[in-house]
This record gives sequence, structure tokens and C-alpha cells, in this order.
Amino acid sequence: MRKIEENIFKFLMIGSTIIITSTLFMILYTIFSRGIGALNWDMISKIPEGGFYIGKGGGILNAIIGSIYITLGSTLLGLLVSIPIVIYINVYAKKNAALATITRLSFDILFGIPSIVYGAFGFAIMVYMGLKTSLLAGIITVTLMIIPILVRAIDEVVKVIPEDMSNAVYALGCTRYETAKIVLRQSIPGIITAILLSFGRAIGDAACVLFTAGFTDAIPTSFDQPAATLPLSIFFQLSSPIQEVQNRAYASAVVLTLIVLIISITAKITSKNLSKNKI
Repeated sequence: MRKIEENIFKFLMIGSTIIITSTLFMILYTIFSRGIGALNWDMISKIPEGGFYIGKGGGILNAIIGSIYITLGSTLLGLLVSIPIVIYINVYAKKNAALATITRLSFDILFGIPSIVYGAFGFAIMVYMGLKTSLLAGIITVTLMIIPILVRAIDEVVKVIPEDMSNAVYALGCTRYETAKIVLRQSIPGIITAILLSFGRAIGDAACVLFTAGFTDAIPTSFDQPAATLPLSIFFQLSSPIQEVQNRAYASAVVLTLIVLIISITAKITSKNLSKNKI
């Protein structure tokens, strides 16, 4: 009976792996087969010219720069908020199990909220404060969306650090602050993975920035100017009835995919190198 159950679950795991892998390759094939032909240097080096979305010249440089600005800004701001929260509930409030449980449950709930809700919430705050769509509004809203991802991902990494390590550090006379620094250092590879997850969510989201960052054909030069993003650029191009513009949308999707791929490879290499240097 055990052998039968083992074979059944083995079959399910193999089948799931094949389905997921096949889906990934189908997505990549669709994007690259339709997008590579439309991808050229002008697409990534120029901003849209007049009539770009009806088939005329220009590129998506504004959307590339805008996406990078918003993603990097929100990821950095999210880390500045998330790491202290994780350290507090795992080091300073470790004996208060109820507080840690409530905090984790709260972020689990926030994690499941759709991005469009974050966008609507950010828009409501903007209206209340009299702000307009801008790069800063987009960064703040995306930060709110990715903080639960960062907190829960980093928290899971910190929780698997052996408790004996913390006890040994305390036994040497270290303070909780010094213990927190050691725990943080041991969690660096996991933090990089959390950054990767949040980066992918931030750069690929359209609903969250639709109401807050806005859209523009120019590259923002200050925080109070609107900013274009690649997901919205893809959406607007796919909405066109012109085949050439639709192909450009797939080319934009190729650029977005390559950006995420480059970040993923860089993060993996960095995480591997840092893992060798952990104490």
C-alpha cells in the first residue's frame, strides 16, 4: 500500500513539474516568437513619438526608465520598513508569541489583497492630500503592495535559523541589537530571494500604478512628474487594432522578461557568493 501511495504522489509531482515547465516555455515561446521580430534598437533607445500607439515611430525608453525608477525605489523603501519589522518580531518580541502571530497574520492578509485595491487605496490617499499622479505616488503605492511579500519571505528565512545560534550569541554577552545583526547576516541569501520576489511583483504590476503613477511619453526628471511603466505600455499597445503595434507589445514583453531574467541571475549569483561568506 505504501508503495502504491509513493508511486501515486511521485506521478503527481512529475506531472505537476511537466505542466508548470511546459506552461513556462509556452509563455516564453509566445512572447519571443511574436516580439523578437518587432524588437529593435529604436524600441529601447527612444521615447514614443507622435502616433507611436497607432503605428508610427519611437520606442519604449520612457516605460523602461519609469519601471526601473518605481521598482528600485519601492524595493529600497520596502526593505527599510520590512527588515526592522522582521527583526523585531523574531528578536525583540520573541517571547511575545501572541504579538508575533497577530503580526504574521496581518501580513498574510495584506499579502492576499489584490493589487488593484492597493492602487485604489493609493489613489484615495492622493485625492485626500491633493496630490496628482506622479513617480512618488507610484513608488509609495507599490511599496505598500510589496511590504507584505518582503516581510513574510524574510520572516520565513529568519525562523529557520537555529535557535541555538541565538542562545550562543547571548551566552557570549551580546545584546539583542548585536544578536539582530548576526541574524540579519545569516539571512542575507534569503533577503536577496525576497527582494527578487518583490522586484518581480513590482515591475510586472499594472493595476497598482494605473491610478497613481499615471502615464507619460516623457522620462520623469522629478518625483512629482508622472511616470510610464512597461506593463501599462504593453496594455496600451495590445489595445490597438493595428497588428504592428500589437507586435511591439510583445517586443515590450520581451524587454520586461529580459529585465526580470537579468535581475534573477544577478540575485542568484550574489546570493551564492554571500552564502560562502556567512559565519
